[in-house]
Amino acid sequence: MVLVKQLREAQVPYLLVGSFSSNLYGIPRSTKDVDVVVQAKAGALMDLSGALGEMFEPIDQFRFETNTGTICQEFRIRGTTFRVELFMLSDDPHDTARFTRRRTESLDGETAYFPSPEDVIIWKLRWARSKDIDDIIGILLVQSREGNLDWPYMREWCAKHGTLARLEEIVAGLPKPK
Repeated sequence: MVLVKQLREAQVPYLLVGSFSSNLYGIPRSTKDVDVVVQAKAGALMDLSGALGEMFEPIDQFRFETNTGTICQEFRIRGTTFRVELFMLSDDPHDTARFTRRRTESLDGETAYFPSPEDVIIWKLRWARSKDIDDIIGILLVQSREGNLDWPYMREWCAKHGTLARLEEIVAGLPKPK
């Protein structure tokens, strides 16, 4: 993936989030964008347009994300409708924790940084849009079958965010293993 290579060459710490991370751990679905959390100083997002290369066309206006409390810079991949959304790493305790816990996974032959499956679930519960709930269900189905989830960690963060009841409701609605 060109984006991962460009971020690595520019020495920008990053984390692939959103549907890219839920696709990795759950049931893949199509997407029209890639969401990336970057660790950079304020004002550095626009500077990244040079590091990303001419393939990435910046959309001039920054966006303030009310759900994350961060600044987002969008890029279009020239000649396509596909977008890249770069979010500044926030000082939210869970945002910091998931960035610290990031792990390397293979993506199109490249090594890329992803959040843990638990952190994807925790973050998507905060958004709780229908596609996020579907992603959470997919991750729970795939990762629970493999025994790969740290339930105490998830429950702790969900309790802090007030989403624990929603997590338990989703889990209760999952098909029971045979």
